[in-house]
Amino acid sequence: MRRLAILTALLVGLSLGACARPDLPWTQLESRYASSASRFMDLPGGVRVHYRDQGLREGRTVVLVHGFAASLHAWEPWVARLSKDYRVVTLDLAGHGLTRTPDAYQISTDGQVAIVDAVTRRLGIERFVLGGNSMGGAVAWNYALAHPERLQGLVLVDAAGWPVEGKREGSPLVFKLLGNSAGRAILKSIDLRPMAEKGLKTAYVDEALVTPALVDRYADLALAPGRRDQILRSQSQPRTPVSRQTFAKIAIPTLVMTGEADKVIPAAASRGLAGAIPGAKLIAYPGVGHVPMEQIADRSAADLKAFLESLPPA
Repeated sequence: MRRLAILTALLVGLSLGACARPDLPWTQLESRYASSASRFMDLPGGVRVHYRDQGLREGRTVVLVHGFAASLHAWEPWVARLSKDYRVVTLDLAGHGLTRTPDAYQISTDGQVAIVDAVTRRLGIERFVLGGNSMGGAVAWNYALAHPERLQGLVLVDAAGWPVEGKREGSPLVFKLLGNSAGRAILKSIDLRPMAEKGLKTAYVDEALVTPALVDRYADLALAPGRRDQILRSQSQPRTPVSRQTFAKIAIPTLVMTGEADKVIPAAASRGLAGAIPGAKLIAYPGVGHVPMEQIADRSAADLKAFLESLPPA
């Protein structure tokens, strides 16, 4: 069955090969997806990070990191609801959004943690609350393990990283293709727009939220110069094993959020995280998918505010 699935994927890839699109230049991407709030920071090693630093400078600082194939735009609904009371920093991780990296750059979780650390230090932020969605959630809890002294709180939104056995039923096709070398070869050559639209509908659950503009953004940013090669190389790297004991080492006030209808990372994984992190609070949203900060922005932002207000003074 596995060989048949791979063969089918290859045939699909060949049939779609004529639809492949070339990379888009950075100037074009920045003109479309940067805003007046966008800033760029040059870090060692040729990394140029796109970030936004918005909100109340005197308030508590909240730093938010997005998920796989996403960008800082995913946090804009929360930024709009938090910026009157808090300083909110969002950033594009390496291999995502408008952040540039050298062609030979190797994307890794440790590297993403280092980017979060470098950006916050450069901005003069000594302590902050760190939140992450999906892959960004894994970056966030890895940051909590590496730099606990810098965090006042940790927010994990449908976060990746909990050890799950077996295959995930109903996950987007793109993640299935990323799981083997043949699938990764296909993804390098085909037009990702149809696949992006289907995957986004799975993640968002509410298909009305998957607008043409949203699909365009995901598909366009995937075509940044050299991006497909970098992302596909990163997916072929071995993963560091984790266990329940890994998360038991986190000693920071933690809020875990999950959509009960999440087909990308099952809600059971978030329950596992909440059960393993000492003192963590879990909020599960019925009928909500992988991105509660976008699907139910008002409710999820209100829950986040309640968590922030429960923390000791900044």
